[in-house]
Amino acid sequence: MIDTHAPRTVAAKGAPGRPPAPSWPLAVAALLAATATTALTWLCLYGAGPAVDGPWTALLWTAAAAVLAVFSPAVLAAVRARRAGLAQGAGDLVTARRLSAGSRASARLTAGLCLAVLVLAGTLTFVTANDAAVQKTFLQTALMSQSAAEITRAFGTNVIIFMATQALVMVLGLVLALARIAPGAAGRPLRWLAVAYIDMFRAMPAIIVIYLVGFGLPLTGFPGLAGLSPTSYAVLALTLTYGAYTAEVYRAGIEGVHRSQVAAARSLGFGYARTMRYVVLPQAGRRIVPPMLNNFIGLQKDTALVGVIGTIDVFTQAKIYSANQFNLSAVTVVAALFIVITIPQARLADYLVARDQRRAQGA
Repeated sequence: MIDTHAPRTVAAKGAPGRPPAPSWPLAVAALLAATATTALTWLCLYGAGPAVDGPWTALLWTAAAAVLAVFSPAVLAAVRARRAGLAQGAGDLVTARRLSAGSRASARLTAGLCLAVLVLAGTLTFVTANDAAVQKTFLQTALMSQSAAEITRAFGTNVIIFMATQALVMVLGLVLALARIAPGAAGRPLRWLAVAYIDMFRAMPAIIVIYLVGFGLPLTGFPGLAGLSPTSYAVLALTLTYGAYTAEVYRAGIEGVHRSQVAAARSLGFGYARTMRYVVLPQAGRRIVPPMLNNFIGLQKDTALVGVIGTIDVFTQAKIYSANQFNLSAVTVVAALFIVITIPQARLADYLVARDQRRAQGA
């Protein structure tokens, strides 16, 4: 057997090769960038200090200390550049190349950190500028803590609407998707109806549907639909709207299953219904999980629209606080709650997409 590693080892140790490009200019630039970033950030923090108080003062001190972290990769880049020069002088080109590459990587990391710090410093300057007008309007910690309990309780209404709507939407979306792909001439009327429904409800803004359902159905006096609670009307309106979107997600997953799977099932004697039940839908279900999660994230955020028909949800509760205090810090709490429950779902969707890509590449 030929040892393929031996020639490379000999060449690495013995062959002179070309010396690595000098990395000290990048290292010096990284040190200068770290110094300039730190000075500029401290200048911004110093200017912001007198305008804020309470927890914001502690945040400024923490930020002032944290900005020193940009020196860590910069110093490392300088150290590696110096060692690379010493190794090159001693004739060890392999070590010199490795240290030079590490020095350049550390310098690039310094540049990235400096850019991030400058963006954050700019944001902090915007928040604290003009005598901290932005902070006092949106981020007053006293008002946020005062309203947090009631707003969190009102957020439970949004969660109930979201959970109930999500369950109904999954059923309605599947029915619409199956109707839209109904085969043959007999299924043509169903396809027309499904297409008309999906096009109509995807074209209408969700808030219009909520308004029509919430105020229109009580006026009709229709038995069983006229005396519902605002929360029930909200669930119904969002189900009608998101059922159309979810139907298209189902349809994309079903049509993504290869035709050979259907042909194999039909050759085994499966009818249309059994083919869909045992062959197509299980495979489609795995494909649509990421887009379905994105769909539900949108639904979750649209629950903030239901206040238009009188539902006391989290946004309505926050608006009451804001009107009483002439301040929007309570609405910021609402935004934070939606962010807290949305970001984990977004990361889960990213994970599922990456997992499907890995599986596809492995296949």
